Amino acid sequence: MRIIIITSLILLFSITPSIAEPANKKATSPVAIVLHGGAGTILKKNMTPELEQQYKDKLKEALTAGYQVLIKQGSSTDAIKKTISIMENSPLFNAGKGAVFTHDGKNSLDASIMVGKDLSAGAVAGVETIKNPILLADKVRTNSVHVMMAGKGAENFAKANDIEQVDPQYFYTERRWKSLQKALKKDAEQAQIPTDEANNFKFGTVGAVALDQNGVISAGTSTGGMTNKRYGRVGDSPIIGAGTYANQNCGVSATGHGEYFIRAAVTHDICALVDYKSLSIQDAADLVIHDKLKKMGGDGGVIGLDAEGNIMMSFNTKGMYRASIDSQGKVTIKIYQD
Repeated sequence: MRIIIITSLILLFSITPSIAEPANKKATSPVAIVLHGGAGTILKKNMTPELEQQYKDKLKEALTAGYQVLIKQGSSTDAIKKTISIMENSPLFNAGKGAVFTHDGKNSLDASIMVGKDLSAGAVAGVETIKNPILLADKVRTNSVHVMMAGKGAENFAKANDIEQVDPQYFYTERRWKSLQKALKKDAEQAQIPTDEANNFKFGTVGAVALDQNGVISAGTSTGGMTNKRYGRVGDSPIIGAGTYANQNCGVSATGHGEYFIRAAVTHDICALVDYKSLSIQDAADLVIHDKLKKMGGDGGVIGLDAEGNIMMSFNTKGMYRASIDSQGKVTIKIYQD
């Protein structure tokens, strides 16, 4: 009798595996990713077909790389780092290699990253030798008890954590240098302290937000700041709740005139509207960007997504470099206002 019972159990489990598996099988979330490469006065009439294609190609490269991480069951944090690193390595964007110059002729870089599952976050500001600031920001998140590090201290931390550092000359590009000279000439003619202009963030900040198969949302942002900035000015990009924010329901990355984004706590405000007012992420973003921020005089935009992988893009400027792959696999790559 004992042999018969054992044999019956073996047969039961061998012919009905679908009954036993679901209880142990982990449900997966849809994956999605969205990115931006800056917002501002971006007009088709000022863009050559060749340059436009370069931007689209680089947006596609960064988007695809991040998405590949997600569909291979990688984390949203790794997808963000991969995506933003590619844009930091391109001279097309105001981050990393393409960073603008400060008043003193240096490149001062900021970045931040946040993970929605546990609200962990890391940020760096005013670093001048870090090839990929987004990677250092994540090390601050994972390898320290702090959220933000700045300047030489952040660079020393990078050295202790094997983050690649480069000679500051690495960040030099002729286009950015000419932009600084133009700004300095204007300052001299007007004999005044430098003021910010829309063109200072015309080719601005980069950022990305991703949702992975475990349902975790991560967001990140990286920038070179504003052309001709001085006095150690830091914008919104490394500030959690202003330039970057993520929780379990929402993730947002911002680009634009940082002072306004800081004062309006833009990225946190959008997620708060999703959490407490039950607005869709698109409606929440539009309310903040087109109403609250605009009334303050702030220009710029945001990208983001929610826990279902719904994509959001919102900006009050003439254009924003942006791209996404939603939870259904739909690819979007755009530059101009439409």
